[in-house]
Amino acid sequence: MGINSCGTTLIDEGTFKNIGAITWDTTAKTGNFTGVSGNGYFVNTTSGAITVTLPSSPSAGDVVAVADYANTFDTNNVTIARNGSNIEGQAGDFKAEIEGLSILLIYVDSTKGWVSIDSGQASSINNAEFITATGGTITTVGNFKFHRFTGPGTFTVCSVGNAAGSNSVDTVIVAGGAGGSWNAGGGGAGGLRDLTSIPVTATGYPITVGAGGSGGTNPSRTGASGSNSVAALSTPYTSAGGGGGGNFGVDGGSGGGSGACCSADPGGAGNTPPVSPPQGNPGGFYNISGYTGQGSTGGGGATTAGGQKNNDGGVTGTDGGAGKDVSPNYPGQPNSGVYAGGGGGGAYSFPPGSPGNCGGAGGVGGGGNGGGPPAAGFAGTTNTGGGGGGGTSGSGGGGANGGSGIVIIKYKFQ
Repeated sequence: MGINSCGTTLIDEGTFKNIGAITWDTTAKTGNFTGVSGNGYFVNTTSGAITVTLPSSPSAGDVVAVADYANTFDTNNVTIARNGSNIEGQAGDFKAEIEGLSILLIYVDSTKGWVSIDSGQASSINNAEFITATGGTITTVGNFKFHRFTGPGTFTVCSVGNAAGSNSVDTVIVAGGAGGSWNAGGGGAGGLRDLTSIPVTATGYPITVGAGGSGGTNPSRTGASGSNSVAALSTPYTSAGGGGGGNFGVDGGSGGGSGACCSADPGGAGNTPPVSPPQGNPGGFYNISGYTGQGSTGGGGATTAGGQKNNDGGVTGTDGGAGKDVSPNYPGQPNSGVYAGGGGGGAYSFPPGSPGNCGGAGGVGGGGNGGGPPAAGFAGTTNTGGGGGGGTSGSGGGGANGGSGIVIIKYKFQ
C-alpha cells in the first residue's frame, strides 16, 4: 500500500498477488483494449481517455487489474466498459478518474458482476455520467446548470448521462399573463407548472415562451388573454395563458378578475385546461349584485386567488393573487425566482379623481397594480407571467398589458 500526492491509496502488485493470480503486462496501454482475466494493465492516458473493456462471459473468480501509469486518470479518465455484465451491481460502465488509481476487479456472480475487492477503492471509481446540453441563457449554481428561455428557442441535449449522474431534467414553465380590463378586473397570471424528473434523450427540444395579453380599451373593455408557453420535452408540457380581466373575468392558467358591472361574478376560473398539480387559481369573486360604483377584483395568481370584492361600498380594487417562489429549486433566477402574480383590480372613482381611491396591488411575482383614478393600470413584469392591472372604473383608465412568460430547465451536470 502507498499514498500518492493527491492522497489516493495505491494498491501495489504484491497486494494483488496476495489476492489472486495476476500477471502484469508491463507494456503500458495507450489505446482502447479488451482485458483478459488474470492480467493486470498499466494504462497511460497522457494523450487521451481510454476504454478498457472487461472480458465477455466471465466466470466467478475472474480478475482484471488496472493501474494509472502516468498519474493522469484525473485529466483523461479510463472508462471500464462492462461488456454485458454488471459492475458493483449496476448495469452501467464505470469511470476511473482519480490520479494514481489502481483497482482490482473480481467477477462474483450475475447479480453483483464485477466488484472491487478493496473497499477503500470501490468509492474511487464511479459510473456517474451527466447530461450535456445547449440553448437559452445558461447559468451554473453548484452542481446544477440552468437554461433560461425568455423567448423561443431549442433546448438541445448533446449527450445523456445515466441514473448515477443525470438523465432527466426539471423545468418551470410560465405562460404569458393576461391584460387587465379597461375599467374593471385585473388580468390573470399565466399558468405555472413546476415539474421534475422528466427523462430526455440526445435531441433538440423546441421551447415556446408565451407573450402577455394586451390591456383592454374602450369599448372592448376585456383584456386579452396571455399566450401559452410550451416545453416540448419527452412529451409537450404546456402552461396556459392567463385569463383576461373584465366585467366578467375570463378563464385561463389563472383567471381574470371581475367587477364594475351589474351582477355578481365568481371571476375567471384558473387551472384551465386542468392539469395536476394545478397551474393557477381563479380571479377574484365580485360578490356584488347590482351596479353600485365599487372597485374591481384582482386576477388569480399561481398560489392564491385574486382578492374578493364584497357589497360594502368600497371603491378600491382588490389585490391580485400571489405568484409562486421557485427559488429553492431554481436559485439565482430573475425576479428573485417568484413568478405568475395576478394583476390588481382597478379602483372606482365617481366623480373622477375622488381622494382615497386606489387600485389593488399586483400579486407578488410580477403582477401589475390596478389603476387609481384617473390612471390606467400597470403592466405585468416582463418574463414573469404577471397579469396586467385593471384600469380605473368610471374614469376610463385603460387596462395594462400582461407580462410575457419564461421557461427554465435544470439538470445536474457534475
